[in-house]
Order: sequence, then structure tokens, then C-alpha cells
Amino acid sequence: MALSLLNSLPGKFAPKSPHPPPSRQFAPPLQRSPSHLSVLLREPSRQLPPLRSSSPTPAAEASPSPPSSREEAVSQARSCLGTALRKPLNNSAPLRKLKKQRQPRFRAEIPVVDDSPGSLARLAFDVFSGLAVPRKGGAPAKLLLVWPSTEEEGVALQELNDWGSSTAHAQLDAVASDALSSCDAAVFLAPGRSQMEKLRAAADALDPKPVVLFNPAWSFDEEEGFAAGARGFVGSFNVVYSFTGLEVRGLLSKKKGVLLRCVQGGRFGGESWVLMVEDDAPEGDDFKVVSRLKRRPTIGEVETMLYNLMAANSPVTKSARFLRELVSNVTGRKEKQ
Repeated sequence: MALSLLNSLPGKFAPKSPHPPPSRQFAPPLQRSPSHLSVLLREPSRQLPPLRSSSPTPAAEASPSPPSSREEAVSQARSCLGTALRKPLNNSAPLRKLKKQRQPRFRAEIPVVDDSPGSLARLAFDVFSGLAVPRKGGAPAKLLLVWPSTEEEGVALQELNDWGSSTAHAQLDAVASDALSSCDAAVFLAPGRSQMEKLRAAADALDPKPVVLFNPAWSFDEEEGFAAGARGFVGSFNVVYSFTGLEVRGLLSKKKGVLLRCVQGGRFGGESWVLMVEDDAPEGDDFKVVSRLKRRPTIGEVETMLYNLMAANSPVTKSARFLRELVSNVTGRKEKQ
């Protein structure tokens, strides 16, 4: 069995190009030479930490629907972010009291077609130019978009010039203190691991204002290798939206899968991570829930769950090969050989 993490929305949710007429399919991403990391599993090589499933409450039985297009993924993420930001942006508590509270920190991840500056700029434009979270009095909150480099910021300002009057831009390595003080909330777009200290310093300078970490340029699995301070910092961001497209290839068949978290009502403790695969039953829905998890699984844990699922339904269960062609559909980055 092989598990591929896809840069674009898999199969029926492959991303649409913003230019051709609307359709249910997206233009395929540019072909690249993928890096490969193959792991042959005969017996489990290490003991994975236990994953706890959510209780099958009536509220949990209603699974979030995977996005069927790029536009739908953007709409879901925008809705989740807008709901999460609305409460802290309209908190009327005195500043001294707010400083004693935990800073609101949110995280969102959406697949990108590729890792070019233009791809990030278009995705950020689609999500945040239409966010417009209102504050008391009706005026939209002032949003500061913090780009990872001058190249990304330049592309965003040159190619997309209709960001709106309530949106400002800055570059993470040279963000000015007045830009931080004049905004109501900040979004850090695709920061790199090497920028962790600058990201943390900027977030601290914004406290108690809410901050958003959008499409970080590292994978979730990499965070296990972070120093304790950095790991605690990135772990302080509540994931409001995350979508990962999967393709599961067995010896005799292949299926498409989804790992999704969609927090639409601000209930961070009650929303689970949902792993779904295509349903083979003719009368079944497009996707069926394989597992609901209280914490975010690593790719290795997803592989194990899908291996067990495929093995249970396959006559060949002695061995399987997991081929990681892409490290993260969210960041668009690939494993170095």
C-alpha cells in the first residue's frame, strides 16, 4: 500500500484554476520531480503513542463535509477564521484585564497548488481580502498580513491590488512596530522554521491582539523535532481549519482520503480530527469516516490506520509499501533526498 499526500485537492476536490470558466475540476498542478521516501513495513518498527477517539455523541456524528473545490475550501476556512476572530476582536474588557488573559492564537491550513510566491498570494487574497470581521460600530477590523519575504509581499501587492482599505502588509524579517500597533489582528503567512524567533517576537509584541498562523512552511511532523520553547509556541495555536488530501494505494486498488478539522462554532475542545476515505458501497456516501481523533495524528499514525483498513479488506496483508511522494499538501514542500 502507498500513501501519497497531495499538493492539490485529490480527485473530485482537485483545485480549480481561478481563470477558466467554473467547473468541478481544477487544472492539475505543474509537474515536478517528486522526492521519494519509501518505508517497507513487515512489523511495526516503533510503538506509536495511543490515539484516543472522540465519544460518539450526537453532535460528533455529523461529520464536516470535505471541500469539493478550491472555492469551497477557501469558504470553509474563511468561515472558521471569521468565527474564531469575532469574539476577541469585540471583547470590551479593559486592556489591563486582556493582558492577563491568554492571547487568542489560531491556525489554518489549506492545500496550495505549488510553492511559488504567486500561489501563496492568490490563496491569501481569496481568504483574507473577503474576511472583513466587523468590530463594534460596524467598521471592519484592521488586518495586518505579514509575509515571509519581500518577494512574496511584492508579488501580492503587484499582482493583486484590491486588498481593501482595512488590510495592511508587512514583511516578517523587517516588520515595523507601528505596523503592529496600528492593526487589530495579524496573520503570519507561511513563515519558515528559521523565522521562528522573529515570529514569536512579533506575536508577543501584538499581545493581547489575536494572531493567525496560516500555512506554516513546515510540516506538523517536523514540530516533534523543535526545541521545547518553539514546540510549545506553535502548539499554542488552536487549529480552526486544516485539510489534507490523501491517496491510498493498495496492491489491487486505490482510494482517496481526507484528514479534516473544521471548527465552525468556536468549540475547539469539541471538534475532532476526522479521517475519511472513499466509500465503496453503491448506496453509501462519497466518503465514510474511518476515525475521529481528539488530537492531530502524525503522518505515520495516518499510515498505520489506513494500512490496517486496507489490510482488513485485502487478500494480501503480509507486507505493504508506503511511498511518500510529497511531505505536505498544505505547504507544497517536498522531502529532500
